[in-house]
Amino acid sequence: MRDRDGSWYVLEDNLRCPSGVSYVLENRRVMKNTFPQLFSVLDICPVDDYASQLLEALLNLAPPTLTDPRVVVLTPGSYNSAYFEHSFLAQQMGAELVEGRDLVVSDGYLQMRTTRGLQRVDVIYRRIDDDFVDPLAFRSDSLLGVPGLIEVYRHGRVAIANALGTGVADDKLVYAYVPQMIRYYLDEDQIIPNVPTYICEDPQQQAHVLANLDQLVVKATNASGGYGMLMGAQSTPEERQDFAERIQQNPRGYIAQPTLCLSRVPTLIGDRLEGCHVDLRPYILYSASDKIYVNPGGLTRVALKKGSLVVNSSQGGGSKDTWVVKAPA
Repeated sequence: MRDRDGSWYVLEDNLRCPSGVSYVLENRRVMKNTFPQLFSVLDICPVDDYASQLLEALLNLAPPTLTDPRVVVLTPGSYNSAYFEHSFLAQQMGAELVEGRDLVVSDGYLQMRTTRGLQRVDVIYRRIDDDFVDPLAFRSDSLLGVPGLIEVYRHGRVAIANALGTGVADDKLVYAYVPQMIRYYLDEDQIIPNVPTYICEDPQQQAHVLANLDQLVVKATNASGGYGMLMGAQSTPEERQDFAERIQQNPRGYIAQPTLCLSRVPTLIGDRLEGCHVDLRPYILYSASDKIYVNPGGLTRVALKKGSLVVNSSQGGGSKDTWVVKAPA
């Protein structure tokens, strides 16, 4: 996101099940159909090769001895809020869209049930959280995963993307240490800095947070989608008291940040143009062949509620097509 002074900041990282790229592709399709003349005049970078890039990255995870590896997209099902994206990406990649009940472990391999019998699966693009992928290894009450999947995974007989455990980087407390990680592993400084972050499990920082709740944004470290947040400047005394008690009871579960002013873009609200706050979610694929692909666009998320800084779609936010225009030769 960009602050009022023009500075750019990284708000968060999403590595487990990053969502929203289907909106990038659909927003571009709608814009090209609605304003084709703009795309004929401006040299706008295309975004529609994302699915082929994703498929290539997934195929690179399969053992090189396989001549025709099978990729599937594992979805929680049609009641999931991102199901459209799961089915859209599967269709774009020419991969099977499966639920846990469509898969079974047989003869030491992961197999997919089909009308022609069992067929081996080599790569899973998972869109369910770690806890639910295998009821024998994690949550025993999970109906979304595949019993025995982790054992097959341990033996290297199926690849899973994103790898199990990558969600640790989604934790908002881990986010606070990313600058130190970059210095330690790369001996470099961040190009785009993090938002200054207070760690509530540190007693001194917690005291500062509790004394300034009306000026800070408090976030639950394990939450997403705009849930578990306190927007201090827009909160009531009762809400601040509630969060103060939550922080004191579970300091590890919360971080706090100053309230930054997300940049705004003109947005059509009803029959009027309003300046609405936005952030940008870029999409990056890093494959086993060490190829890095950055989609030349991204998801501009818009806070459609007047004055709101919360851009999440689950909180009433919207999205815009994002253009990367090539520089003149």
